[in-house]
Amino acid sequence: MATPPPPPAPSRLWYGTGGEAGTGQGAGGVAWRCRPALIGCAARRSAMRHGVRRAVWSAWVRAAGIAVRPPPPLPRGDMAEAGPGPGEARQQEPGPAGKEEEEEEAAPAPKKRRLAGGERYVPPPRKLNAGVSFGAEHFAETSYYFEGGLRKVRPYYFDFRTYCKGRWVGRSLLHVFGTEFRAQPLAYYRAAARAGRLRLNEEPVRDLDIVLKNNDFLRNTVHRHEPPVTAQPIRILAEDEEVVVVDKPSSLPVHPCGRFRHNTVIFILGKEHGLRELHTLHRLDRMTSGVLMFAKTAAVSKRIDEQVRQRQLEKEYVCRVVGEFPEHEVVCEEPILVVSYKVGVCRVDPKGKPCQTLFQRLSYNGSSSVVRCLPRTGRTHQIRVHLQFLGHPIVNDPIYNMEAWGPHRGKGGNIGKTDEELLRALVEEHRSKQSLEVLGIGEEDLSSSGESKDCGVSGDCTKSAEADPVNGSSCPAEDEKDPERNDVAACPLNSDINLEMPDKDKELSLCGNQGEKDPLCVECRTSRRDPSPKELVMFLHALRYKGTDFEYCSSMPEWAREDWEG
Repeated sequence: MATPPPPPAPSRLWYGTGGEAGTGQGAGGVAWRCRPALIGCAARRSAMRHGVRRAVWSAWVRAAGIAVRPPPPLPRGDMAEAGPGPGEARQQEPGPAGKEEEEEEAAPAPKKRRLAGGERYVPPPRKLNAGVSFGAEHFAETSYYFEGGLRKVRPYYFDFRTYCKGRWVGRSLLHVFGTEFRAQPLAYYRAAARAGRLRLNEEPVRDLDIVLKNNDFLRNTVHRHEPPVTAQPIRILAEDEEVVVVDKPSSLPVHPCGRFRHNTVIFILGKEHGLRELHTLHRLDRMTSGVLMFAKTAAVSKRIDEQVRQRQLEKEYVCRVVGEFPEHEVVCEEPILVVSYKVGVCRVDPKGKPCQTLFQRLSYNGSSSVVRCLPRTGRTHQIRVHLQFLGHPIVNDPIYNMEAWGPHRGKGGNIGKTDEELLRALVEEHRSKQSLEVLGIGEEDLSSSGESKDCGVSGDCTKSAEADPVNGSSCPAEDEKDPERNDVAACPLNSDINLEMPDKDKELSLCGNQGEKDPLCVECRTSRRDPSPKELVMFLHALRYKGTDFEYCSSMPEWAREDWEG
């Protein structure tokens, strides 16, 4: 029988559970030995770490002439513990094998840094599973109801969570709320702290003057209201073991973002169709309807993502635009710049990203045209911005066909306003029509800073980003200027409103007739006009999505018919 190979680390001590010390010789004549001290876990783990199989282990111990239990297979997914390095062999007295194994198995308690008198301890950051998807506990947070052709979400309690930002370190919690989370007045945050809704490192915040430290973990429990969306159902176009393809209605965001969470395609599919653990392959603007694909596995998602990177996908849209569009094919290659991620506004600008869209007129009814659109790139609002530049904005576009863009509605990039003036004009125009909800924003969003998403206030998110179900935030952080930022709160509370937490029995009452009314929630005391179902439809539809080995189409929308008159 051939001499078994030596352990891969000959300078280390290898322990047995009994018998005499074993010896052997490795490559280059290097001696190795086994001592009858502690076999247990240290040796087994070290052996497994070096890839030693059970058979090889047995050969070693037979050659050494000692009786040693072979190492059991480690559970799948367990990480082997690092053994002692050269010169760091453990010196322990022999003892009962069972007891010594238990001592070896026990994980050492984490050492706490010795704190100076009065210093506050901050626990180390927790490992968050970034890959976790939305599950049953998320879908069960609240429920839907339908009213006036709209899908509505019953108000619910939700935790926004965030770690302390670098710029917050050394500042008081009160100062951070007063400068970066101004959607609510400081009186609200004081009342929230008294009610136990603000927690720092999972401990209730008693004093807002507490100074923040690195790795502080902040949790803010809020009473959350979501804007309504169209009641039109999501239609399943195709489903197999790899993908799910749906016909998305207008006004629905694809994934949680900004003020939307349950009124999104991801949540509706999970709650009403039992489709969970879906991977987003591409996105559509909230106001765009049509073909939307999801992968069921990470492998399928990776495969199709590669087609996206290789520009092997074809997307075809159809829209209805103002006026008589040229009969010949039109190619627009104007670069596009994002003006505001919060409000969701872009414009043509030489400093923008390069893009290309092909347009072909399909029909003209005397006042508007149906146009086929083939985007060759995938910039935010690309089709809508290019059509506006060409002087033919989408008929009912709530952003790019507004008076705020000037008398020519932004044709040829002629706006005549700074970005701040443009944003202010757009917001004021929608505010005067009581239609801010169409933009997916509320008054509170216009007074909060760009980072306010972390603690319960965030604007519409137009930049592609996967939602984070753990942290409850789904918009990428952007340091965009907010033209509506003021030094006073957007939602000041009346002085006669009691912000103290009432008794438990009296804490909650009905909010409207469709949910709980929270005593600290400004939204519960605010009356808003619901948008009409017609306001939540924009005449832009994703008609076809084609890859190297698939092609999915939806039917032509009613407004795209040649004889349509709106």
